[in-house]
Amino acid sequence: MNDLRIRPAGPADLDPVLTFWRTAAEGTSISDDRAGVARLLTRDAGSLLLAERADELVGTVIAGFDGWRCHLYRLAVHPAHRRQGIGSALLAAAEERFVALGGRRGDAMVLQRNERAQHAWRAAGYAPQDQWLRWVKPLSG
Repeated sequence: MNDLRIRPAGPADLDPVLTFWRTAAEGTSISDDRAGVARLLTRDAGSLLLAERADELVGTVIAGFDGWRCHLYRLAVHPAHRRQGIGSALLAAAEERFVALGGRRGDAMVLQRNERAQHAWRAAGYAPQDQWLRWVKPLSG
């Protein structure tokens, strides 16, 4: 793990991240495009964290803070690099970011069908809140 580097993404990382998510992330979102990720970086510059090993992108997490709540999205580790502590290192970096910004609780978006991810989140100390349902409405611009 000593050769693992975690850093915030910049504008030059947009295309590599989108390509990475097609391989490593489960599911897609309406915002999973170049414009959506660029808006994220403009709005919350340090929110997209990248894990690299020997200049290869091996993991990501979005650690977004809106000033009130801490939201975690797109925790993804390349299939060839899983079970090596990369996800844990990304979550630790995200949580450190949240604490530094004054955050008090992290919320994670986890697909119900993704049992592997649910196991990883539980192992990291997160738990589902059965009393909440997520409600969404796509917005047109």
